[in-house]
This record gives sequence, C-alpha cells and structure tokens, in this order.
Amino acid sequence: MLELNTKAPDFALPDQNGQMHTLEEYKGKKVILYFYPRDNTPGCTKQACGFGELYPQFQEKGAVVLGISKDSVASHKKFEEKYGLPFTLLSDTELSAIQAYDVWKEKNMYGKKTMGVVRTTYLIDEEGMIVKAFGKVKAAENPQQMLELL
Repeated sequence: MLELNTKAPDFALPDQNGQMHTLEEYKGKKVILYFYPRDNTPGCTKQACGFGELYPQFQEKGAVVLGISKDSVASHKKFEEKYGLPFTLLSDTELSAIQAYDVWKEKNMYGKKTMGVVRTTYLIDEEGMIVKAFGKVKAAENPQQMLELL
C-alpha cells in the first residue's frame, strides 16, 4: 500500500466506454479510487453496487468514485449495464495502475499461491495527495466507510 500524504500516481486508463481517463483530470475533486479483483464476483458486485447506491451522496460531497480492475473494457461495460453502475470503471489490463498503487500481491487461494489484486481503497484529496488508504477492505462495508470519511 502507498504511504499517506504522498502524491497519488497518475494513470491513463480506458473506462467501460473506451474513453481514456487520467487522475490529473480529477484535480479539484476528492477521488475514491478502489481496486477490486474481478467483475461479476460476489464481493466485487456487493462493493460496486454499494458505491452505486451511495453515489448521489458522494457527488453531493464533491467526490468521484473510480473502480479499477484488470478486466477488459468489454467486461466492465457488461458489469456496468447489468447492475446500472453510475460511476467510472477503469480497465487496467497491463497492470500499470495496479502495480503503481501496490495492490498486485501474492494471494493464497485454497492453498494455491497466485498473483492478484488485493481489494484496496484510496481516498485522494483535491490536490492529488493520498489522505487515506485501506487494504483488504470488506467489500460490503467499504462504500459506507468511505462516505463517512468525506
């Protein structure tokens, strides 16, 4: 996990519609940047739907929500449409942001060691500084937890 009060690494990633996004373009807003393992898995769906339900409240507080996984643009589009997600999902198939934010880790799945994204959420302030970081977050609780922080 990255250190608090350090500049958040910039990125250039496509969203679920294939449009490119950089962190720099969100300067002046609070950014909730959450990394998750995969579209359409139970935990990831709970987390995304939680952020979706609370999204108007995040907007009221001047925050944007960005979800990042290594899934493809097409996978993100299906995930967005299936659950009516109102926020941006970024596709990081090259793992550039995932590695820059130090969330690509060895995981132990049923005794088998694999590499994967550890569910992590960062709160980035209007100046692009990391002000909070949560590793191994509980998917269902994370959206409410982040809203309370704002």
